[in-house]
Order: sequence, then structure tokens, then C-alpha cells
Amino acid sequence: MALNFMLRRASSTVLPLAIRAVVSQRTFRSAVSAVLSVEKSCLNRSSFIPFSQFSTKPSSDENLIRVIESEIDCAEQPSVDEIPDGFAFKIQDNPGERTILLTREYQDEIIKVEVDMPNPDDFEEEEGDGNEEDAADNRSSIPLVVSISKGNGTCLEFGATAFPDEITIDSLSIKQPEGPEDQLAYEGPDFNDLDENLQKAFHKYLEIRGIKPSTTNFLHEYMINKDSKEYLNWLKNLKKFVEK
Repeated sequence: MALNFMLRRASSTVLPLAIRAVVSQRTFRSAVSAVLSVEKSCLNRSSFIPFSQFSTKPSSDENLIRVIESEIDCAEQPSVDEIPDGFAFKIQDNPGERTILLTREYQDEIIKVEVDMPNPDDFEEEEGDGNEEDAADNRSSIPLVVSISKGNGTCLEFGATAFPDEITIDSLSIKQPEGPEDQLAYEGPDFNDLDENLQKAFHKYLEIRGIKPSTTNFLHEYMINKDSKEYLNWLKNLKKFVEK
């Protein structure tokens, strides 16, 4: 009896220890597995770096930037915008726009002139003349829209083209301050169909108001210079875009 009691007591003591050892071992393994799983997850997240951080610009973009920089160097040149003595107009020149606006007052009139970029006219190169560039420069022109307004709002509007030392009137119309929007106003005949004396009188009318060759010749050079400046700014903005 004493021996059986001792065996039961020993087994009651050893068995829980064995169970606790097994449970503890399983818990430890689970804990280790959980820790390794978390560390692996953290490692994966910390080691993941977006591909964009390592990417560089394609060689084609770099080549484009170099070409643009070379073009910028060629386009940068000194410009002269000195207004000649006796120039009757104020010049409104907004960077980024292809036109400029001239304004002045003459007696009771307000005169506005919108000047566009010069455009080479179509021409035929003379036989034996190999200097095509000079010929294009000599025939280049600038479009003008001349508006002459009275106090009551009525406006006389001319469409003109300025060549070197010559101004041609292409169109002439009268703009009323108020009129039916659903009706097409009669704008008169083509200017070239007017009587020749009337055409000459209108040319003199514009000349008195400052629209004359000495004015438009300066404007021609001014607009060529503006064209170069706008092109240079366009190149710089293009370079900034490609570099980003």
C-alpha cells in the first residue's frame, strides 16, 4: 500500500511537469514563429523602395534637354527696343502674347493699333538670285488692326499690312457702339474697289494719325525682336517641363 501511494504521488508530480514542459515548448515555438513572422513582415516593408526612387531620366530625355540648351544658347542675343524720337504711341507688350497694342489720343479720338508678328509673304525667287533669306526679309510684313474711336463710341476700323516703307489698307469698316446682335452689319465694299482718290485720302487719314512707314518700319524690327524673345522664353519653359 505504501508503495502504491508513493508511485501515485510521484506520477501526479511528474505528469503535470511533463505537460507543462510540452505546453511551454509549444508556446515558445509559437512565440518564436510569431516573432519571426513579424520581423519578416517588417523587413519586407522596410526593404521595399519604390522603383521610381532608383529610376533615372531616359537617355532620350537627357538628349532632348541638351538639344534645347544648345538652342537656347543660339537664341540668346542682345536686343534693342529703343523707341525712336517722335514715336507717338504708347506700347503695351505683355510677355507670352504674340501681339502688342499701341495707344494714343489724337484730338477727340482714341487710336489703338494691334500689331501681330511678322510673316514672310509668298514670293518667287528671281532667277540667278541665290540669296533667298535676304529676299524673304525684304518682303516680310506685319499685320495691323487700326481702330479709331470717337466719343460717342463709333469706331472706324482698318485692316492693314505694313511692308518696308509701304502700308496697304486691306479692309475698312464702321463699328457702331450698339446694334442688333442678330443682324449682319453692312461693312462696305472691298477697299480696293473704292475710288482711287478715296483710297489715297484714307492713306493720308492714317498717316496724319501716326500710321506711316517710319512708324511701321520700327514696329517691324520691334516685332522681329519680340518674336525672338518669345521663342527664347518658350524654350526655357520647355526645358523646365522636361527636367521635372
